[in-house]
Amino acid sequence: MAVDELQAIIQRCQILEEADFKGEDFNLFQVAGQKCLEDGYAAQLLEVIQNEKNKVIIKNMGWNLISPLVRCIFMYKKDDDKREHCLKILEQLAQLCNPKELFLGLLEQIEQTSGERVCQTVMLLLQPLQTVLLKLQNKKAYSVGLSLAMIMNQLTPLPVPYTKQQIQEDKLGLCQCCNAVVDFTKPFVNEVVKNMEKSTEYNDTELKEELLKFCMKSLKYPLLTAQLEELEGIDEHPFRHFAAEIIDILWDIRELIPLVFLHRKRKNPEWENQEFADIEQKNSADSLACLSYLMVVQHFGIDCFPMVFSPSYLLQCNMTSIEVLLKSCLLRMEDNSLLHQYLEFRDFINVPQDLVKVMTLCPIEHLRKKSLNILQLYINKFDTEGKYTLFRCLLKTSNHAGVEGYVIKNIKDQIHLSLTKACDNTWFTGHHLISLLDLVLLLPEGAETDLLQHSDRIMASLNLLRYLVIKDCESDNQTGVWTMIPRIEQNFLKPLHVGLNMSKAHYEAEIKNKKENKKVCSVTVSGEKMPAMTTEMQLQVLHSALFTFDLIESVLARVEELIEVKIKAVMDENNVKT
Repeated sequence: MAVDELQAIIQRCQILEEADFKGEDFNLFQVAGQKCLEDGYAAQLLEVIQNEKNKVIIKNMGWNLISPLVRCIFMYKKDDDKREHCLKILEQLAQLCNPKELFLGLLEQIEQTSGERVCQTVMLLLQPLQTVLLKLQNKKAYSVGLSLAMIMNQLTPLPVPYTKQQIQEDKLGLCQCCNAVVDFTKPFVNEVVKNMEKSTEYNDTELKEELLKFCMKSLKYPLLTAQLEELEGIDEHPFRHFAAEIIDILWDIRELIPLVFLHRKRKNPEWENQEFADIEQKNSADSLACLSYLMVVQHFGIDCFPMVFSPSYLLQCNMTSIEVLLKSCLLRMEDNSLLHQYLEFRDFINVPQDLVKVMTLCPIEHLRKKSLNILQLYINKFDTEGKYTLFRCLLKTSNHAGVEGYVIKNIKDQIHLSLTKACDNTWFTGHHLISLLDLVLLLPEGAETDLLQHSDRIMASLNLLRYLVIKDCESDNQTGVWTMIPRIEQNFLKPLHVGLNMSKAHYEAEIKNKKENKKVCSVTVSGEKMPAMTTEMQLQVLHSALFTFDLIESVLARVEELIEVKIKAVMDENNVKT
């Protein structure tokens, strides 16, 4: 009988000194204890463990029972007395066993679990693991960090519940498990807080750093992809609760403000492999982006939010996070895969319009460039009709010649794809394209348009027209541009000629005037007085404007020449036929 075998081993070991225990004793104890559990004698095993006479034996050998004990707990139903006895055994082992040995035994069980059992195993072992860690004197911070890293590594492959039904069902137990892990960290957070209160110089201990790593990992998973909006019918949203707890930990260990506003750099490991270093850097960026979202959008920890920072500084702090969040979503998608129907949702139109505002209004150059890169990435993800709709929208709303020029270049690229690929693209050929070209091939204010201010748009429009005339034969007229030629001449080419003549005459007169009347004067731009300019500086600006007009005039002449040559060639061909 299993109990008799166990008692025999116990009696043998009771008469030995702790130092005299041999490997054979450990093996015999493990086999007999495991047999007791598997044969249903958990109650008898519990009595043996609780017996004061066996304290030294359990201290040294008890940790070997963790693996069979976990298996048996999951084997029995929740209302089974045997399961209750197994849980009490686990509790006793946490109190009696050598902390170092039991710590390794518990981590091994967490590491070996997989699939649907991950969350169940973690939640089962969190309490005994916490008990053991609190007993450790040496390498406590390292052991806490190792435990949290192991737990998060096991949880990360699990899918994050997203819909209301998935969150309520919590099929794998992830929602419950995440919040249990946060509770597990609280004694260690309290320890850090107490130490910081004792000494103002306490700043960067190992335990604090391990808790910070856990928070950063939690921001990346599950919070970066979790549904965090309030859901009707769910009184306490598990991921919102988890997010609030993570923010609280960061605040308690005095890392929240440095992370969000002061870009506090974590002590990342020194990787010899650059690929690993890049992964570490990306994970950190993802976590910080999620943290910014939690605070700025979801208002977690808003009470901690300093009110002294200007809006422009807040934008600067969060611009990188905005880029990371958008890119992390967009890069998961293939180009041309986002259906145009999504643009029926207002947010999908707001995003590019907001990016345009950053591109045109933000005073920080690298942020403007990042916004431009994200805008292009965003455009690329939409299907052809989606791109067409976006282009129309941006041309009508951007009110910025540089942005309009950029959009027109994108239109040219899409037309090129339509003409060179075998696929049938109706949105950038024929009547759809004609409708779009009506927005492109015109001067906003006719001949009186400020050509210098609109030079980016005008040059992009002329280049597009030149491309269409060269690529699309009048006999094919795939793009429909040849049908539009009279309208283009009336609305774009002729007013541009008049505007160029007026602008050149005006600037040439200004140059003559400046040469005759040499003095230092100031210039007002957008209502603000700029530093005084010498005559030489003014002349340089004026000559630069004339150069821009000459460039526009050169391209305009080439376009008109191409149109004339093509039309004449068709007329000659028709005359030959007749």
